[in-house]
Amino acid sequence: MRYFLASLFFCFSLLAYGQHHADDVKAFQASLNKEYKDPEKSPLLPKALKRFKNHDFFPIDSSYRVQATLTTTENTPFFQMKTTTERLPSYRKFGLLQFNLQGKDFTVPVYQSKDLMRMKGYEDYLFLPFTDESNGKESYEGGRYLELRLPKEGSILEVDFNKAYNPYCAYNPKYSCPIVPEENHLPIAVRAGVRYIKKDVKK
Repeated sequence: MRYFLASLFFCFSLLAYGQHHADDVKAFQASLNKEYKDPEKSPLLPKALKRFKNHDFFPIDSSYRVQATLTTTENTPFFQMKTTTERLPSYRKFGLLQFNLQGKDFTVPVYQSKDLMRMKGYEDYLFLPFTDESNGKESYEGGRYLELRLPKEGSILEVDFNKAYNPYCAYNPKYSCPIVPEENHLPIAVRAGVRYIKKDVKK
């Protein structure tokens, strides 16, 4: 009887945890859609803004939420990250993230922006750009971005690819977007986050 109750409690806990994750991702999706519908914030061109209703997202999949180990790279110098324009923002390689995704182990750099780290509320902000095998087929050809926060303690942080979003230049060429470094390529198809099929860009 004790074993049955313990098992039942464990199952309920898993269901509750899974529902919490789904609700968290849905909140992210709603926030992203709201931003793109707002004429004051949206990167969309005028005609696209009028037609826009919601982003196309891959189905929420908890297997794309991973626990990553962060190994910081001390005193790394800032460098000028290439973008889709002549702009060269300053970033530094803050550390390496190690995680297992879809049964495979990965180690990828995570970056810190020199400008953002000086802004209140963004001192712990980390930037994880990545490309994967879905690019140009099911997702944006230039790769996608994730925003992370430093863990308050320890070296473990959650990386949820369900929150991967496209750079603004996927929708509007006037924007300057960081180009994903080659070492941030994941040789698998990441079917999570914003899904995207390129369409003609017209004003």
